[in-house]
Amino acid sequence: MNLKTKHTFCVCAYKESPYLEECVRSLLRQSAKSRILIATSTPNPHIESIAEKYHIPLYVNEGEHGIVQDWNFAYSKADTPYVTIAHQDDLYFPSYAQRIVEKLERSDMPLIAFSGYCELRGGRMVKGNPLLRIKRFLLSPMRVPALSGRRFWKRAVLSLGNSICCPSVTFVRERLPEVVFTPGFQSNMDWESWERFSLLDGSFVYEPASLMCHRIHEDSTTSEIIGNHLRTREDTAMFEKFWHPGFARILAGIYASCEKSNQI
Repeated sequence: MNLKTKHTFCVCAYKESPYLEECVRSLLRQSAKSRILIATSTPNPHIESIAEKYHIPLYVNEGEHGIVQDWNFAYSKADTPYVTIAHQDDLYFPSYAQRIVEKLERSDMPLIAFSGYCELRGGRMVKGNPLLRIKRFLLSPMRVPALSGRRFWKRAVLSLGNSICCPSVTFVRERLPEVVFTPGFQSNMDWESWERFSLLDGSFVYEPASLMCHRIHEDSTTSEIIGNHLRTREDTAMFEKFWHPGFARILAGIYASCEKSNQI
């Protein structure tokens, strides 16, 4: 199956990640072949050599830098109907693209599609832990197609935390804003996007099977942000989009305790 007219993996590469090549190889091993591109705001010989080795187009963001700006830049370089922003540290199982695109094309007015995921910790695959089980429970209403397009349920699955794993998401370009991430957050820019998308007409398409692996390591941006306590402040701001400020602060405290599992 050839998806090159339908789907693009946009790999966001930063500095000299030792995991970038492994990520790229997982995309090349997809059972259905998509387009692949690499985008970076930190060009260097490491990234350039991987792009050259695997004959992958490389785009350099020479404009404003930052996580949000880099993600938006990578997204803007795709011209297929469906786009996945692949994080350089993560891995995608061979059936990801085919199963996600098939789900999208069977769905009514999809906005995004996303899958379940597992974690990579110290080179070991973790298929279940308390945080993963909580997120899977929160997403359970999205298993029901009749609910996945209802605004109430789209917001409900986000109201107790960011249950959607960003690198597992595929975007449907024609039904979303041209700029999918907005500046203002350093850790919750994806959750903020899902919240905005939940107000749009259309469905959140969920494939509960784990189709990718999210790597947790001490040098990741997520771990750095949690260590600096920035995430708790941003979590409070997000919970206030769904709840009274007093209750939002309580939820943010509980959520911070759960997110400590992201630290190595």
